Amino acid sequence: MAAVDIDMPVETEPVIRDQDDLEREAEGFKEQGNAYYSKKDYSEAFNYYTKAIDACPRNASYYGNRAATLMMLSRFREALEDSQQAVRLDDCFMKGHLREGKCHMSLGNGMAASRCFQKVLELDPNNKEAKQEKKNAAVLLEYEKMADFSFEKRDFRKVVYCMDRALALAPACHRFKIHKAECLALLGRYPEAQSVASDILRMDSTNADALYVRGLCLYYEDCIDKAVQFFVQALRMAPDHEKARLACRNAKALKAKKEEGNQAFKIYNYESAYVLYTEALAIDPNNIKTNAKLYCNRATAGAKLKKLNQAIDDCTSAIKLDDTYIKAYLRRAQCYMDTEQYEEAVRDYEKVYQTEKTSDHKHLLKTAQMELKKSKRKDYYKVLGVGKNATEDEIKKAYRKRALMHHPDRHSGAAPEVQKEEEKKFKEVGEAFTVLSDPKKKMRYDNGHDLEDDGCFEGGDFDANNIFRAFFGGHGGGFSFDSSPDSGPGNFFFQFG
Repeated sequence: MAAVDIDMPVETEPVIRDQDDLEREAEGFKEQGNAYYSKKDYSEAFNYYTKAIDACPRNASYYGNRAATLMMLSRFREALEDSQQAVRLDDCFMKGHLREGKCHMSLGNGMAASRCFQKVLELDPNNKEAKQEKKNAAVLLEYEKMADFSFEKRDFRKVVYCMDRALALAPACHRFKIHKAECLALLGRYPEAQSVASDILRMDSTNADALYVRGLCLYYEDCIDKAVQFFVQALRMAPDHEKARLACRNAKALKAKKEEGNQAFKIYNYESAYVLYTEALAIDPNNIKTNAKLYCNRATAGAKLKKLNQAIDDCTSAIKLDDTYIKAYLRRAQCYMDTEQYEEAVRDYEKVYQTEKTSDHKHLLKTAQMELKKSKRKDYYKVLGVGKNATEDEIKKAYRKRALMHHPDRHSGAAPEVQKEEEKKFKEVGEAFTVLSDPKKKMRYDNGHDLEDDGCFEGGDFDANNIFRAFFGGHGGGFSFDSSPDSGPGNFFFQFG
């Protein structure tokens, strides 16, 4: 077979371009970039300024132009690098210094920004833009200082105010955004705090501060397990993040102590549960939602221990932390019922029923309203000094004792005002016995009916002396109390006339 001739590639020398050609080409790219910049097509402008820099990397104005484009694209860190390179190439490049200062401002570095604007004023003492920007830098530093002072004083609303003002001057400052978000979380404004942190994480998923704030919101919303995950992630990104470390420790301790208290309560060890809930409350005063639950849990344990007033106080503390906490209102209302504070109980049950119109809540409200109505009548059980479950025999014995104690004849020698008071009590004792000794009247009374409205004691139907005579088996004569000289003062006996 005949040999095949192969054309070998011809080696060519690399074309060495003339510097003037490169500069002309770079200028062309710059002009195209300027045209796109004028049309606000900043992405294309960026591409052409980059080509100009590649062609002629020692030209300060190209970096300055690309910095301006990056600023319009809100890519301030890259813009800062370009503006710094521009002034390194030309220390008298005023636009470069001005843009560097603006980038520092947008990123929240007021001190560095102020130095840049001062440099511009050294080059041009009458530069109005630099004068105004330097004032803005001073304002930024003042807001930052106020925010730090307010944070130490735990005035979180003031911090949010200062950070909002600072972010108007430094819109790209993650540090200010995080500071604001942390304070929003501490104020219980979790959705707002979450939104700020999420915006930062979309741009930088490794931002330890934003991860910490996300965890903080979950922690304060009582989602402790998820919160710990974010704190751990933040510590992976920044092992020295002290706030994340402290929050992680608190979250774990709070969860463990709360669970210990719940376990003690389940096995009816109410004293231990009460102590454990108290210890949990001391872990982190800032955790509003979890602490509200802990106060309510401690109130429940306190009620079991008959510490009703303390339980009411704990429920009130829970409600102060979370005024939508239905369980705390219900627990407090029950404690009010148990301590016969019926007006307060009605108020709480009304709040509950307005929020959740269930049949159970309606029944609780009606029961409280009935007890309130009953409490405003004469309490015949108290008048006789017996409990509400007293037997017929106990009611009779109580009447015997109280009737003898308050009979007008026994106090005939007392002052007129004393006689009047004892006569009133004697009549009330008779009323009480009339009602509680009659099964039908007693049932109506116990069910909340006002017997005076029913006409039980109107006109001449009721006479306390008649009840007294009937009870003691009088024989038509009157009763009188005479003191017995042999029995000593204050002892009396019946004498039938």
